[in-house]
Amino acid sequence: MIIRNAVLEDMDQIMEVYRLAKEYMVASGNPNQWINGYPARETIEKDINRQQFYVCEENGQIHGAFMFFIGEEPTYQVIVDGSWKNEELYGTIHRLGSDGKYKGIFQGCLAFCREKHANLRADTHQDNKTMQHLLEKHGFERCGIVYMKDGSMRIAYQLTD
Repeated sequence: MIIRNAVLEDMDQIMEVYRLAKEYMVASGNPNQWINGYPARETIEKDINRQQFYVCEENGQIHGAFMFFIGEEPTYQVIVDGSWKNEELYGTIHRLGSDGKYKGIFQGCLAFCREKHANLRADTHQDNKTMQHLLEKHGFERCGIVYMKDGSMRIAYQLTD
């Protein structure tokens, strides 16, 4: 599997990955995380233009997508019912989605991000048991609760050396 910066020409495949990921979420008891058109095409286009959006590709087919950047995530400034493991510079993984047709998307994403920065943060919906399992299986620790711009709650995770 290759992980590379996404380009605008990838948008149709990226949106298909997210459509399939949403179907999986609903089928696995998580119907409320990615709703009301989220993630929006315009948001992904902005991330691509900022060079912060990546695709997981095998034989020319995109099977996964995610946003990653190093720096402060505004929605992580306030954490309740816990605390971050440290206040050092960190990388944030957002909007990780898979089409379910290629195994190892999470592991590939994590290895890619760890090469860029050892201190990582992520968050997920309380109903997203799959992502909670993957984060915890790969060494992320629950740190508390953060709130998104729309006020929705997310479980906050961090992985450090």
